[in-house]
Amino acid sequence: MKRRLGVAFACSLLCGPAMAQLAEYGLEGIWTVSTRDAELRGTVAPDSQRIVWGSDRAGGPGGGDLWQARLDGRRWVDPQPLPFNTAAAEIEPMFSADGRWLYFASDRSGGAGGLDLYRVEVHAGGYGEPQRLRDGINSRADERSLTPVADGSLLFSSDRRGGAGGFDLYHAPLEGDATVVPVPGLNTRADELDIALLDGGRAAMLSRGQADGAMRVHVATCDGSRFADAQPWALSFNSDVGHTRAPVADPSRPKEGTVTGSAPSPKAGRSDIYRIVLPTVRGQDGCL
Repeated sequence: MKRRLGVAFACSLLCGPAMAQLAEYGLEGIWTVSTRDAELRGTVAPDSQRIVWGSDRAGGPGGGDLWQARLDGRRWVDPQPLPFNTAAAEIEPMFSADGRWLYFASDRSGGAGGLDLYRVEVHAGGYGEPQRLRDGINSRADERSLTPVADGSLLFSSDRRGGAGGFDLYHAPLEGDATVVPVPGLNTRADELDIALLDGGRAAMLSRGQADGAMRVHVATCDGSRFADAQPWALSFNSDVGHTRAPVADPSRPKEGTVTGSAPSPKAGRSDIYRIVLPTVRGQDGCL
């Protein structure tokens, strides 16, 4: 599955309670997943047999497309654009925990406004037709970076009115008309995207915007009512001058995941997908 080219280790420790550890990474799928083009947000199916990610490479309809590769032994092979791509943007995919659905964001026609959130049913031989998620989750603003929760609810990012500023993280049930609520403790005046849950939802990784517009991955733990003490993750290229985002847990390998960024080495293109060892952190119940 993973092509580790020169596994690297961060040289600093992650500050904050129960967060000290070194971060390990390796380039994911050299020349198949990670190429000379810009790639973003790799999600592995729970059965480990396919990976889906966003890319601006040639070969799809354009606008930013979703691509898939299949597992052949230990290697990702046969990268193909997904059949429901359009000339609009299809970005930021994420498999559900049971592998039945693939979620993504798109600004295709027929949406509520800007980027909307969709899901498509996953079949052994392909995919069904995309379904736009309900109003309330989708709005006239941009919705993106969805993460399904094991209880059937959803986490996502939106720049709708009433937030702390920029893109904020929200929590909502998939069905019904229940209110969409901010994720407690994580939203600031900066952009917050790409939440990934750790320790059964008692901790989280997220992408946070920097003053210069770049992104950096942070880690926070739940203190019983809110996520607190968010600190930059100790990955060597997760720096205040870089652009690192989209942490995703891999359900087929519970201690691992992927992240998007650009390390000095190994490196394939403008923005690569890296295999990572997830932080070992412990928090409390009560944040979701």
